[in-house]
Amino acid sequence: MTIHNLGENNSLMNKFIAEIRDVDIQKDAMRFRRNIERIGEVLGYEMSKSFRYESSQVHTPLGSKEMSLPTDHVVLCSVLRAGLPLHQGLLNYFDGAENAFISAYRHHRGDEDAFEVIVNYFAAPSLEGKILVLTDPMLATGKTLENVLKVLKNHGTPAQIHIVSVIGAQEGVAHVQKVFPENTHLWISAIDPELNARGYIIPGIGDAGDLAYGEKL
Repeated sequence: MTIHNLGENNSLMNKFIAEIRDVDIQKDAMRFRRNIERIGEVLGYEMSKSFRYESSQVHTPLGSKEMSLPTDHVVLCSVLRAGLPLHQGLLNYFDGAENAFISAYRHHRGDEDAFEVIVNYFAAPSLEGKILVLTDPMLATGKTLENVLKVLKNHGTPAQIHIVSVIGAQEGVAHVQKVFPENTHLWISAIDPELNARGYIIPGIGDAGDLAYGEKL
């Protein structure tokens, strides 16, 4: 797997990351969602540089211009619900993409730290020969993406897989690198060093779904 860690270089995206981490600023759910969306736009722009392009004539009122335009057939697949703002950021740029959605959540038995990832909803077009972009804002243990990959195998073999995440943990990145195909690309804005006992990224941001859409039962 090829890892593209955009956080290793200074850019305006640092400001967006700082704001979603800040315990005071992240109380504004609308601002939190918008920052995740903007991070998705930045990651999507960088990812687009790796796609295929062909020359095409574009006609203007005063003449024509030869331009290189993308030709890949893209499917954006997001993990509900936390992935929705990130999905929208990518969709702002890949406005012609097909869309897929999958529900995956952590199930803790009682108050135990250990958990299993349960997938109970999936809607997607055929993935055969297409560019599959998986979006999950928090790459913690990597178990969610592993389970998503298992479900996706019944919908065709994509030509290439790109994972887009906002913040990951070293452990989660290593796990995804182990279970995904070798030609997978990971586009991420920050990688944090560790997980706590309940599998949350440290220092991370907290629960992205709750911050974006409110606490759940």
